[in-house]
Amino acid sequence: MIQTRTLNAEAARADFPILGRRINGKPLVYLDSAATSQKPAVVIDTMDDYYRRYNANPHRGVYAISEEATAAYESARQRVATFINAASPKEVIFTRNTTEAINLVRYSWGRANIRSGDRILLTEMEHHSNLVPWQLLAQEVNATLSFLCIDDDGLLELEQLDRQLEGVRLLAITHQSNTLGTINPIKAVAEAAHRAGALVLVDGAQAVPHMPVDVQELGADFYAFSGHKMCGPTGIGVLWARRSLLESMPPFLGGGDMIRRVRLNEATWNDLPWKFEAGTPSVAEGIGLGAAVDYLTQFGMDRVRSHERTLVDYAMEKLQEVPGITIYGPRDSEIHGGAISFTLANIHPHDLATLVDREGIAVRAGHHCTQPLMDRLGVAATTRASFYIYNRVDEVDHLVSGIQKAQKVFA
Repeated sequence: MIQTRTLNAEAARADFPILGRRINGKPLVYLDSAATSQKPAVVIDTMDDYYRRYNANPHRGVYAISEEATAAYESARQRVATFINAASPKEVIFTRNTTEAINLVRYSWGRANIRSGDRILLTEMEHHSNLVPWQLLAQEVNATLSFLCIDDDGLLELEQLDRQLEGVRLLAITHQSNTLGTINPIKAVAEAAHRAGALVLVDGAQAVPHMPVDVQELGADFYAFSGHKMCGPTGIGVLWARRSLLESMPPFLGGGDMIRRVRLNEATWNDLPWKFEAGTPSVAEGIGLGAAVDYLTQFGMDRVRSHERTLVDYAMEKLQEVPGITIYGPRDSEIHGGAISFTLANIHPHDLATLVDREGIAVRAGHHCTQPLMDRLGVAATTRASFYIYNRVDEVDHLVSGIQKAQKVFA
């Protein structure tokens, strides 16, 4: 177990089996953790142990292995609640991912509370998952969408926030941009929204894996994130919401486990959180997420954040030395997370990603599910390098070297 004052990326790397791979004869340099993180052996082994030793439905059986599954699944929920400082595990709803969590709010809270003429406030930097659901809701109920703009440094223009919040029922905002790396001031924004009578939903997919997140301190009303971006498995996500809101919201899906009593013509609902978890849950994935939370907790999320700031500072310095590069987003690592987007003169991002892959370097190229943001930036796509606990400073050097080799191809 790693307990140094600073995060030891080299020691952490030994926990991730995939990082021993070679791609095109070169050591794998994985710089796409903003899309999905790699999984430590402890998470893989924990899920394997469930399937091998106590595979059964939780909540349903009174036999031994079902009770073991229930205990492990609900223990994972408790650890997630502690990880984000939820007031109670009953406020932690397991979903498939951030996207489903946001859609749960759209269907359950939005349909019951957003009316014709109401306003929903978003930002120009939102992931499609925190944009399209609100487009659909607005079309359905005849509500209006409005947007917080960004400046040329990739920061939200908040000078007119109070005015823009007039008449707003919901503010939906990302905690950290998956494209620009911008970390938004959620607490201050939430306070302003609440003064205006609006609720706040936060897309925390890029924040929870990379920094300390205290949902009570932030003051949001809904907070969503995914397991697969925080060393956990795919197929498991989290919606945290204030208990009073969850109690008042109708169910999202109907079926088994979310009910208390069913008759032919009516049903009553189960207690929280199971009211929103219909059907057989993603048991192994939930248990795997609990293992991922334990794994990250051993580092301390303040150390995770500090490590990424070191990488971002170094990457900014080295990338800015590359001729013809344009970097998007803030330069200050205090408000910049571990994802850096850039373009190169005369090289399409897809071509660059293909060429550096020959060097074993995995980066993302495309619009990153933020097409309106690409329109604002005036580009069709960017290349994105994103860092995590297992990345080392020398991998930034490998990236720069790979870029330079690609430039020679197009010289």
